[in-house]
Amino acid sequence: MQKTRHWDRHGNGGLTFTEAGFGTAPLGNLFKATSDADARATLDMAWDAGIRYFDTAPLYGLGLSETRLNPFLRGKKRQDYVISTKVGRLFRVATPETRDGLDKWIDVPSRNEVYDYTYDGVMRSLDVSLERLGLDRVDMLFAHDLDIFNHGTEAALQAKLDEFMAGGYRALLALRDQGVIGAFGAGVNGWEPCQWMLERGDFDIFLLAGRYTLLEQESLGFMDAAAARGVGVVIGGPYNAGILATGPGPGAVWNYGPAPDWVLQRVGQLQAACARHGVQLMEAALQFPLFHPAVLSVIPGGAGLGQMAGNLAAAAAVLPAALWANLKREGLLHPEAPVG
Repeated sequence: MQKTRHWDRHGNGGLTFTEAGFGTAPLGNLFKATSDADARATLDMAWDAGIRYFDTAPLYGLGLSETRLNPFLRGKKRQDYVISTKVGRLFRVATPETRDGLDKWIDVPSRNEVYDYTYDGVMRSLDVSLERLGLDRVDMLFAHDLDIFNHGTEAALQAKLDEFMAGGYRALLALRDQGVIGAFGAGVNGWEPCQWMLERGDFDIFLLAGRYTLLEQESLGFMDAAAARGVGVVIGGPYNAGILATGPGPGAVWNYGPAPDWVLQRVGQLQAACARHGVQLMEAALQFPLFHPAVLSVIPGGAGLGQMAGNLAAAAAVLPAALWANLKREGLLHPEAPVG
């Protein structure tokens, strides 16, 4: 079974996370189509291995990921798992030719995305997510993609952050106060918006994707500030979209695109250092974030049984303490990053 971590910032019982969770973007047919049977088999493998935290979002497959979780969760005791989904987008019906995500989401509903971080937008998004999931509540809601990667410019991002704080943030406060959700935060690809929100609101948990990994630790200041306030962090994208699982070979992917030379070089150094200790790169990548006291769970995606088996093996591997000291000696980890 999986190790767990408990979070209880409000003293009301809180939430218990498995250290290894399941990021369900691949269940939305991310970059390739997966059958309903294969998606269910992957979820069953995760459950049988003890994983009890599942993160999803309306964006993943334009609703498909949430829909696929519905029959899987049906019949399971609600107290036996933790689930998070996201807000910040609503959908409009489109045609197969004009839908969004044609090069990203394969064989999914025909929808166009509309960013909406207002009070009403958040409430509407939650209502639809509960219908897709077949649930009457979720444990956490994350405001999705409030980052430069999705909004393009600092000015555009700031406008969305302001819209959220004036509207959607108030909705999340109300939902938490009413007990509809146990916690809320933001699910983003950049640590800077997390820091900005941490300084301006009463947030519980942030989902930070790809920015606190074996390769990147520039977010350490934010991570430390979160821990000091009892705010949790869920780590998404622990493999930086692929390269920390595959290594720096041909076609290596970083941040959902071809890895640049500096990434290839540094990952090669990390891989060589791991190999000298008999450790696989993906094992170190999955386990490193868990040393930080703010981290509640690490949630790699599982696109099929093979990837899920790899994630489970990486989570269970026993790694030598000397590995982390060596990585710091070689300048491959931030000198102040927790490693024990």
